[in-house]
Amino acid sequence: MQSIRSFLGGTVKVVQIFAGMFSGLVGFWILYSKLSIEHQAPLPAALNAPQRMVPTRGGKVSYYADTTGEGTPLVLVHSINAAASAFEMKPLFEYYRGKRPVYALDLPGFGFSARDKRVYSPQLYANAIFDFLDQALDEPADVVALSLGSELAARSALMYPDTVRSLAMISPSGFALKPREIPEETVKRAQNRHRLLAFPLWRRALFDLVATRASIRWFLQRSFVGEPPQSLEDYDFATAHQPGADHAPLYFISGLLFTPDARSVLYQRLEIPVLVLYDEDAYVSFDTLEMHVAQNDLWNAQRIAPTRGLPHWEALAETTAALNSFWAETVEVLQHA
Repeated sequence: MQSIRSFLGGTVKVVQIFAGMFSGLVGFWILYSKLSIEHQAPLPAALNAPQRMVPTRGGKVSYYADTTGEGTPLVLVHSINAAASAFEMKPLFEYYRGKRPVYALDLPGFGFSARDKRVYSPQLYANAIFDFLDQALDEPADVVALSLGSELAARSALMYPDTVRSLAMISPSGFALKPREIPEETVKRAQNRHRLLAFPLWRRALFDLVATRASIRWFLQRSFVGEPPQSLEDYDFATAHQPGADHAPLYFISGLLFTPDARSVLYQRLEIPVLVLYDEDAYVSFDTLEMHVAQNDLWNAQRIAPTRGLPHWEALAETTAALNSFWAETVEVLQHA
């Protein structure tokens, strides 16, 4: 019995030592984050184009515009992650500039848009996208959205159908085959996670761990077949080291920016032409995509292989060919039917 007590006592001491070391490391990182990490890094424009601001219900939204081309406006909506910005859509912006009016947004909480401490939600983003379309454009636009940005653009198009002519989604979220859950419980769990992650003592320090160069590089490498462009890594790092850069991403990390059962709540209800471009993706899956397209006459899907979530970076020619064909063969036909 005495030997068991001695063993347990020794185990408790070891646990206490490791707990103390862990607490010390956490305390050190919080202090290091506050005193040594740059939170206002130089941030150049994401695109070499006129940059403007528009007031929205999500705060002021920054966007880039090239209006030298003619035709239906094209609006590019980036994804949502820890270091998102209009830079993610740069290959498409550069390809279409001069060919048609093209616009690229910094969504609320990212890039040069307002990064206020506020409640970020799918509804906020849908409203912000509509407010931009309503104020900056004179006619319905073709929208191209990336990853989770697809859910947000779809919500906006569903609520304000007169502003969107068509929607193309690159590696969209919302097609995973998930066990049936009660949406209210899903949201409640996400809210609890956010309260924990956004606790003032460690909120920024926690985000700084996610936004290190090593972390950004690791996440990007999972989205490319080849090596990610250094320019994308550099811009991601810079945009993640701005005042307020942690606010919106912590809502994303918590899961609060996803729509439970997006396929039926959002995608199934769209009444505009939709194109999905996809292949492999480390962060989203397409379990129900084939079935969804087969059940919806206005939907088309095309695999751009081999890619891992960012085909417009690694397979620009194939991506733009698919988009051009979609707009010419599907959208224009329906518009003049």
